[in-house]
Amino acid sequence: MATPLTADKMLAVLKAEGLTVHEHAGWRTHERDAATGKPFGPVIGVLIHHTAGHGDKEICFNGRPDLPGPLCHSWLGKTEGLWMLSAGRANHAGLVDLDVLNAIRAESSPLPRDDQANADGNDCLYGLEIENLGNSKDPYPADQYRQAVLWAAALCRAHGWSEKSVAGHKEVQPGKIDPSFDMDVFRADVKRQLAVGGQPVTPPPTPSKPRVDLSRLVAAARTDPGARQGHVTYMAGTNLTEAALVAEGLLGKKYAGDGSFGTTTRDAYARWQRRLGYSGTAADGIPGMTSLKKLGAKHGFDVVA
Repeated sequence: MATPLTADKMLAVLKAEGLTVHEHAGWRTHERDAATGKPFGPVIGVLIHHTAGHGDKEICFNGRPDLPGPLCHSWLGKTEGLWMLSAGRANHAGLVDLDVLNAIRAESSPLPRDDQANADGNDCLYGLEIENLGNSKDPYPADQYRQAVLWAAALCRAHGWSEKSVAGHKEVQPGKIDPSFDMDVFRADVKRQLAVGGQPVTPPPTPSKPRVDLSRLVAAARTDPGARQGHVTYMAGTNLTEAALVAEGLLGKKYAGDGSFGTTTRDAYARWQRRLGYSGTAADGIPGMTSLKKLGAKHGFDVVA
């Protein structure tokens, strides 16, 4: 655990990492500490998000009707670059899994499954919002992704953390899918950056598609329908698959995002299999390599065995 960086120190470490940093008017005193009565910190790590929109810097600064701003510490645009929005408590993480927070604090890996929402992540995590639709079809420009890596590395370097103090929102809060790139690859890129002592890595890293593990997804499809309501076997892969089925018009949005490959999801996947020409036991809703790869190719994720 560490004391949060002051506004001046945050600017200094980001610039030392090679970033050009823009300052939003009023960012130094824009925070949720006073409103909540909860100070920001001690801090244990950094959290990566995508905004699920475009041109949303001011939304991230001011907030929404249902959620006051700031919604992150830094906002990273596709073309507008990196902007500082807060140096204090920000509404970006929400309720997260305490087991995952403890793993980030201990820098242990892999992170445990996020199956609870029982701790306030806003207390202890820096947050970066990356301007992107998050639908796996909206590309991250190489320079934007590179700046995200530098941002995470700068804060880790300042606190003496490794890349294991970096997490995606989808890894700490049940039901979240952001950011829409592979966090293991992102952490590896942060590790490379930390190893070069503050000089930007060249050539710049590029984002990797998220991955779905077929064997784990099959286990979820076989286990979740017969388990207790809301049982979760493989949250990340199930959420990616369900989002793709929603986009295909095969699954209602209200049934997606809880991480459980239940009966409704299995029925929707069976409809996907029948759409591909399968029938009988080959269209039973249990994912196969060919059908899952075709779904991933359309909706932006890779499949591993």
